[in-house]
Amino acid sequence: MSMVERMLDAHPAGPGELDRAALVECIEACLECAFACASCADACLSESMVDQLVECIRTDLDCAEVCATTASVLSRRSADTTIMRAVLQACRAACAACAAECAKHADTHEHCRACAEACRRCETACAALLSTL
Repeated sequence: MSMVERMLDAHPAGPGELDRAALVECIEACLECAFACASCADACLSESMVDQLVECIRTDLDCAEVCATTASVLSRRSADTTIMRAVLQACRAACAACAAECAKHADTHEHCRACAEACRRCETACAALLSTL
């Protein structure tokens, strides 16, 4: 059992009306993506051609913050799904942009390839959770 599942199960209100499996997948994908994006940005800063990776670094950092915020919002039991929908849509957009930018460098940098994969997984998980709201 993952920590996300454990904490959701320990919450007295449970997952509420949300699809538990989709919620768990989305929170885990957001946390993994935030980590991947932050790590990719740091790795880009260590590359000899850092001047060619400026946009990738910025996109990584934006995506990392949006994903972390999304995971945080999803971990709470808000009765109003308006904010949840908005952050999920923002997260999908940030992940799509970051995956596209990292894909430009994926043939050269393994960290960009891995980051793009994490972004695509997160984008898919956000879409799946959105479809249940």
